[in-house]
Amino acid sequence: MSENRNVRVRFAPSPTGALHIGGAHTALFNWLWARRCDGTFILRIEDTDAERSTAEYEGTIKEGLKWLGLDWDEGPDTGGSFGPYRQSERMDLYRKYAEQLLDAGFAYREDGAVIFKTPAGVGLVLEDAIYGDIRIQSEKASVSQDGSVKDIVIMKRDGMPTYNYAVVVDDHAMEVNWVIRGEDHISNTPKQMLLYRALGWEMPRFAHLPMILGKDKKKLSKRHGATSVFEYNDMGYLPDSVFNFLALLGWSPGGGVEIFGRDEAVKSFELSKVIKKPAVFDMDKLNFVNQEHLKTMDPAAKKKIVEPFWAELGLEPQKHSDRYLMDALTLMGARGRTTKELAEFSDYFVDFGPVKERYDASDITPEHRAALKKFFAEFMSVPNWESSAMEAFARNWCEANGASLKEVALPLRWALTGRKVSPGVFEVARLLGRDDCRMRLRYFGFVD
Repeated sequence: MSENRNVRVRFAPSPTGALHIGGAHTALFNWLWARRCDGTFILRIEDTDAERSTAEYEGTIKEGLKWLGLDWDEGPDTGGSFGPYRQSERMDLYRKYAEQLLDAGFAYREDGAVIFKTPAGVGLVLEDAIYGDIRIQSEKASVSQDGSVKDIVIMKRDGMPTYNYAVVVDDHAMEVNWVIRGEDHISNTPKQMLLYRALGWEMPRFAHLPMILGKDKKKLSKRHGATSVFEYNDMGYLPDSVFNFLALLGWSPGGGVEIFGRDEAVKSFELSKVIKKPAVFDMDKLNFVNQEHLKTMDPAAKKKIVEPFWAELGLEPQKHSDRYLMDALTLMGARGRTTKELAEFSDYFVDFGPVKERYDASDITPEHRAALKKFFAEFMSVPNWESSAMEAFARNWCEANGASLKEVALPLRWALTGRKVSPGVFEVARLLGRDDCRMRLRYFGFVD
């Protein structure tokens, strides 16, 4: 691990939109490598596109990173020894090194722009930690549509630096020694390598991450599901689950392990284990991962994260005790792939209203109703309102009256939950309490 000492990596988004899945994936792998190597994770804002960059988008990017639990060691708000951390505040630096390239004859001015001369006959070797060695001749680093060698604009006529130039200056000045980014940047790297050579700077190590595709093997877009990290929050996914899922796009801790937390990921993360094959963004896999994390979630934390979704359904969870709501969610077990689904599937614990909307007891024949009224009259008088006692009474009653347990349990489930499927119906009855159960049964005419 000697080469990994003092690792400095950066995530450098443009504040021209929210934090999307591709950006979050890149940030996560940078963060993992920094934490794995006890290094430094830098947040740098690349806001040289003045027309499209906004403080609002910068804020949403930061919030998205915080939601995922990706804390940064240096950045616009945390400071550091290598600031400023917004490109718009580093213009003097870009002008300084552009002048250096001009003075050395590596660049020239044209129409107010500064243009770097693409040299010919220089062999470049990109030693990529994931893709292996990529060899290219310098004259192929920047070519026109007709295949001719094209020089590289580094400072535009408006005085703003271009991406390939600014990123080199910033990475050098911030002592970034690992550049981990999407594979779509591989084509940019030779241009940047030429600038490093001309400026006499040591190059960082490069690692290009696999492309993320939809299940149809096409580039990820909104048709494959949400693309902004915040949308997954609104859809009921846990930050830990999205972190886990994104980490699996191109990497795994090995041993068939698919469900893990941040600490486990940090301990086992190695760039050498990242595969270059495109990763598939599969919503079914995300749902599985989220459901597994929900299963092991602390009841109090689960209640806190489900409550807004109950409120979204027009329910009032605040009318119940925290203990009751936690017990309800615990009873729900693994039902619900997301917290949003969990809220929907458990609505009957919060209020009787949704039950009345879903069920009207029209499936009960007069003959069946008469039998049910007889059963429920005795059932509501069970001395011990515990699930085991209720079930034992129901089984004994059915045996004595020539009925099946299903004939009484299914109408009870419908009356209490408005659903065909729920946790054990007698456990549901126990948690709702005798009075609430009587009220619901009376509404459907099952008790007087």
